[in-house]
Amino acid sequence: MAILTEDECKAILKKALSYSKADECEISLNGSDSGNIRYARNSVSTSGSLSSTSMAISSAFGKKLGIVTLNEYTDEAISSAVKRSEELAKLAPENPEYMPFLGPQTYAPSATMFVPATAAITPAQRTTMVAQSLNVAKENKLTAAGFLQNSAGFSAMMNSHGLFAYNTSTDINFSITLRTADSQGSGYATKDYNDVAKLDTLAFTKIAAQKASGSANARAIEPGKYTVILEPAAGIVLLEQLYGSLDARSADEGRSFLSKPGGKTKLGEKLVDERINIYTDPSHPDLPSSSWSGDGQPQVKRSWIEKGVVKNFSYSRYWAQKKGVQPIPGPGNIIMDGGTQTLEELIKGTEKGILVTRLWYIRPVDPQTLLFTGLTRDGTFYIENGQIKFPIKNLRFNESPVIMLNNLDALGKQERTVSGESSQSALIPPMRIKEFTFTSLSDAV
Repeated sequence: MAILTEDECKAILKKALSYSKADECEISLNGSDSGNIRYARNSVSTSGSLSSTSMAISSAFGKKLGIVTLNEYTDEAISSAVKRSEELAKLAPENPEYMPFLGPQTYAPSATMFVPATAAITPAQRTTMVAQSLNVAKENKLTAAGFLQNSAGFSAMMNSHGLFAYNTSTDINFSITLRTADSQGSGYATKDYNDVAKLDTLAFTKIAAQKASGSANARAIEPGKYTVILEPAAGIVLLEQLYGSLDARSADEGRSFLSKPGGKTKLGEKLVDERINIYTDPSHPDLPSSSWSGDGQPQVKRSWIEKGVVKNFSYSRYWAQKKGVQPIPGPGNIIMDGGTQTLEELIKGTEKGILVTRLWYIRPVDPQTLLFTGLTRDGTFYIENGQIKFPIKNLRFNESPVIMLNNLDALGKQERTVSGESSQSALIPPMRIKEFTFTSLSDAV
């Protein structure tokens, strides 16, 4: 029962709403089918599949809200859950920031998120894809640990004001870490797509294998400020700290790097290099996303940073009402324009610098400047005269994505990548950054 059609969702949600006696009621219904293989030490450790659905019933009396979740859809179970949500609402204190549920909305078509071939992946197909990855590890005398997961799902919501929204999606995610036999070299690759045809586990494992073999016998260099090339898997973990913080309320209340003295903000001001364009587009064919947000607001193409200027903040419905502006939901997907150079061309154009495969263990240092710290990992290399000369030991960095994007030197071709910190996908380019700050060495591989 995991993947329900639009008509099936409508029937269940209408039935649930028919039991409601609240001032207003909103119900969401979600489900997914997924399968996975996890492997370590060059052999499969776990393999499985999961099928699940869940319903959340939100009942409100005035500004008092009660929520109940369930995964049983008999008339008796749904009726009981609706009744329970109403009992909880009557017991709840009033929420001064409560906003009534939305009425009917118009959603523009988004790009196809659901790919039948991805939804139809079999255990045998997953086994073949993982076998290719393991063969690369064994042929190169490396030790592999990885994870492959595919899923197909649906989301629907309906409320007592006439709103209804529905979509389906598929996803396949792959990550691989390879280590040399002496554990002195490490390589990493990760990819995420809606369409299984775009995922080549063999090719991506070969990239990780090259990193692992090439990063053995790393040399120590002095910490300091260096030109760096951040591959997309590295750049995303700092960029998401920037675009994930474009929130109006925190800026208005003085809690953000976007705040200014006197209650003003940096909306409309130039924040980063003029080559930086970051936007949301649900219809983008390489990164399709839902045409509606979690509270039912339409998601549309919207610029967040345009030519380095902050063009929009996200506004919750409550904060928008308080400020007398239109609400803007947070980004459903993130796309950053790139340049025309390949990663290899960025390296070739670098006189001296460091190639970074991955950044991890990201932690905040100063929210007011958006300063973060973290470590390089899984393949860090010194570049000289346009060539990778030798692997270097990992380094701790202290850097703000705002400062980083003001020190931009060059952008490569954008590609889809996924964050190892948040598991969120984005379309971003590799970046060559000047004056990137490394503060200390790390002996970790």
